[in-house]
Amino acid sequence: MNKKNLRLSTSMCNVNPFRVMMVMDRAAELEAAGKKVVHMEVGEPDFSSAFPIINAAKQALEEGRTQYTSASGISELRESISCHYADKYRLKVDPSRIFITPGASGGLILLANMLVSPNDGILTTDPAYPCVRNLIQMSSAEPQLIPVEMDQNFQPNVKQIQNHKRENTTGIWLASPNNPTGTIIERDRLIEIARWARDENLNFVVDEIYHGLKYVNDLPSVLEIDARAFVVSSFSKYFGMTGWRLGWIVVPEEYIPMANTLAQNLFISAPSIAQHAALACFTAEAEEIFEERRLEFARRKNFLSNELRNLGFKIPTSIQGALYIYADISNFSQNSELFCRDLLNQNQVAITPGADFGEYKAEKFVRFAFTTSMADIELGLERLKMAL
Repeated sequence: MNKKNLRLSTSMCNVNPFRVMMVMDRAAELEAAGKKVVHMEVGEPDFSSAFPIINAAKQALEEGRTQYTSASGISELRESISCHYADKYRLKVDPSRIFITPGASGGLILLANMLVSPNDGILTTDPAYPCVRNLIQMSSAEPQLIPVEMDQNFQPNVKQIQNHKRENTTGIWLASPNNPTGTIIERDRLIEIARWARDENLNFVVDEIYHGLKYVNDLPSVLEIDARAFVVSSFSKYFGMTGWRLGWIVVPEEYIPMANTLAQNLFISAPSIAQHAALACFTAEAEEIFEERRLEFARRKNFLSNELRNLGFKIPTSIQGALYIYADISNFSQNSELFCRDLLNQNQVAITPGADFGEYKAEKFVRFAFTTSMADIELGLERLKMAL
């Protein structure tokens, strides 16, 4: 009997697998066989959720706060985020513009459905977080990739953006701090890009998921510069709530009704317990814990950066935010996927190949995540020296 071919949406044809998850799967196989794997592949802080968050969740469970919430999220959390913008950025962001989502991924999905139409072109950088270009393609639209170099901080300038704009371009999606590079869009450049996007009448979306995890004095939010911009953020990284699946977006006032309609249809509401737990993120007790952890990440970043340079890797002059180092391996290999595969299979060190993040010079780059303990980073470096 002949089997019929599986029928897929045509928009799925160009969606790529998330390679870091494949690396994690292979690492799990090695661990199941009794091997000690050093994990520097995944962008998940190794600390457990802070106790104020866990205690707030327990209290919410005891109080029976397990029902659906409004699609936009509980009002207390939206108000807390609004106050957060006032405290950290001196911004007045009305809580009605804030939507709580199931992870930042839920926010990206909502914005893609709201802002991207079939055959649109969306400008984004190469390298960048892979799910962004995949979501654009799922919308039957075209990711218009802007190749960025290490010597320009892996962030685009207006001239580059202008050169890659086409007739079908309707938006520009950037990230600061960026995954995988750990670089930010500095204030002057962000002002120029925002002004250009406004003049060209393009939607401007900025991924600010790693805000809080900064190693420089000035990390501006695009909302300080352009109230018409869209922001995606998360409780996963700085706040350490990865498994709780909670994020938020900020939209301009005129987009509130459609964002609410989409939230109702796409996910009904974000997890109720996670929302009540997240209220504790904005307490002085929790912030003290987050800042201690940020300083620990800075310590790991500095140590790993220096050691990788000494070994012959080429890396950015300054890792300004997030949890990653995007390293040029051209002194050792011209095939990052093979480099990563051999390093994992032969030396049990897990890192992510550049092909996960784009096409431009991807074969020359790998991503190291400093999300594991200093002891494991030291062990990983010992194994890396042996491999090289």
